[in-house]
Amino acid sequence: QVQLVESGGGLVQAGGSLRLSCGASGRTFSGYVMGWFRQAPGKEREFVAAIYWSSVTTYYADSVKGRFTISRDTAKSTVYLQMNSLKPEDTADYYCAAKRGIWRRDWHEYDYWGQGTQVTVSS
Repeated sequence: QVQLVESGGGLVQAGGSLRLSCGASGRTFSGYVMGWFRQAPGKEREFVAAIYWSSVTTYYADSVKGRFTISRDTAKSTVYLQMNSLKPEDTADYYCAAKRGIWRRDWHEYDYWGQGTQVTVSS
């Protein structure tokens, strides 16, 4: 049974940093792409960043490029999202997700999801 478990969310002031973690278990993720998505109240879920489990190829939404960094530690089976220079508009629930094959921006194409972790950025 695949499990994705996020942690690391919280309340931070604008300009601050947080690091989210996503522990992945239940299968071999070789051949998968791991993504971070977020959903603010009243808004649709949106793509944030993604990384291939077996390579260092990464993708970012324009809104976070240069501020967020996605990485993974295959030995620990964990994906990270380092978030710097946080803005109030980054406030959302952040979700870790996995899909087999090539990267896609559309959250509907992801097969597995974590329960989410809340990030609140105060101004």
